[in-house]
Amino acid sequence: MAPLATLYGRDVTFAAPYRPSPPAPSQALISWQERVEAPAASHFFAGLQQSTRLSARFAASDRRIPRERDVTPRVAEIDRVLEVNGAFLGASAKPAAAELIEPDGGTLVDLLVPDSKAAEKESEARGLVQVKIGQIDLEWIHVVSEGWASPLKGFMRQAEYLQALHFNSLRMPNGLLANMSIPIVLAIDDEQKESIGNASSVTLVGPQGDMVAILSNIEIYKHNKEERIARTWGTTAPGLPYVDESITNAGNWLIGGDLEVLKRVKYNDGLDHYRLSPMELRAEFARRKADAVFAFQLRNPVHNGHALLMTDTRRRLLEMGYKNPILLLHPLGGFTKADDVPLEWRMRQHDEVLKAGVLDPETTVVAIFPSPMHYAGPTEVQWHAKARINAGANFYIVGRDPAGMGHPIEKRDLYDADHGKLVLSMAPGLERLNILPFRVAAYDKTKSKMAFFDPSRPQDFVFISGTKMRNFAKSGESPPDGFMCPGGWKVLVEYYQSKAKEATATSP
Repeated sequence: MAPLATLYGRDVTFAAPYRPSPPAPSQALISWQERVEAPAASHFFAGLQQSTRLSARFAASDRRIPRERDVTPRVAEIDRVLEVNGAFLGASAKPAAAELIEPDGGTLVDLLVPDSKAAEKESEARGLVQVKIGQIDLEWIHVVSEGWASPLKGFMRQAEYLQALHFNSLRMPNGLLANMSIPIVLAIDDEQKESIGNASSVTLVGPQGDMVAILSNIEIYKHNKEERIARTWGTTAPGLPYVDESITNAGNWLIGGDLEVLKRVKYNDGLDHYRLSPMELRAEFARRKADAVFAFQLRNPVHNGHALLMTDTRRRLLEMGYKNPILLLHPLGGFTKADDVPLEWRMRQHDEVLKAGVLDPETTVVAIFPSPMHYAGPTEVQWHAKARINAGANFYIVGRDPAGMGHPIEKRDLYDADHGKLVLSMAPGLERLNILPFRVAAYDKTKSKMAFFDPSRPQDFVFISGTKMRNFAKSGESPPDGFMCPGGWKVLVEYYQSKAKEATATSP
């Protein structure tokens, strides 16, 4: 980063938070240097016009000097502030112009066949070899067709797959990188491969037998499951939910190509009105005149600690000078593991939170993110963040152990709890996204409400784990006042008690 900045006439600031001296850069590469002996979060490098602001993590980089053809597109990317260790931007940071962040590649991908060509494409689809797909495959078609994975335009061919698997990114035609940490692929078996033969296009048929999409200019290549699992999850231990559901019994081949989706993917579960596409979300943010969008991904019920975090984030953005920051409350709606609260119940609970005014409906957009869940920790959280860029979010809230889970066979977490937010601050292709780390919230016994944890009086705080919350709900016991709005808690109790009744009814 340092050679890149200075070679193109940019001044460079090096910051070493909590250290008496910054790293010593090569004097041949530095035009000048300012020493900052203060925590990074408290010092915004103000007044340095036309200078590049770099965090200590990237200071005095030893990376090779890029070739000239690699450099030009990167200059614009450097002119941003990288907060050290995910620290929140200070209140002196200036908000950008009131425009939504551009999607990766500059234009949202939209793979839905227009009405004017629908009959023609359906006729074409009927004449092609048919490939049956599963529910998770359908969810990925939904994701890709609406542009969540822009600039990706279909299931990955081998070159795209290898880039995602080994580099967590895709190289775009303009030379820039788009983050892509999760392979989006379609597996086929030997019989399907043989039936396809030399065809260049196939029709994808959904779980209900309906024609979903045409996959054209196809490429078939080997599905090395062990490599895919090891590089995505960092382990091949048995018991990984997505692996068990979608990979273990999948075919030994992958088929990639360009998608043309015949009709919008719908689930007819009473929740389709929540499934707003990136284009629809951008239109809604524009309608509300948002000048900042901060996204909160979740697959759990919202308690008042979550709400405190979200409302405090909005307060901080207002202090920074934004006029109307809008919250995207964005629960994951694809495949989840068996012990997660089902989407239908989560959405009912979220509705109650808004009805109670815990979150302001005027400044909150609730929508469903259609992606399946991998539980792949720091690798997957990059995908979650990247997809929200395409929906128009320029701030992303990240917490402890995002997208993580317990180790499937050992009594420990599979991933380091802090690595998710650290990886997001360094991930290729996410440089435009501002990462907002959780502040730890717990139940404050002295105030009878959720509050930010104060380490000077730890005896006053109670941490209510997900396990403890589930046990309360299963037994019908109420949590401490102020932990969750009563209407939202009632939904959870109803869910867990209905689940207990089902278990009793099916037991021998």
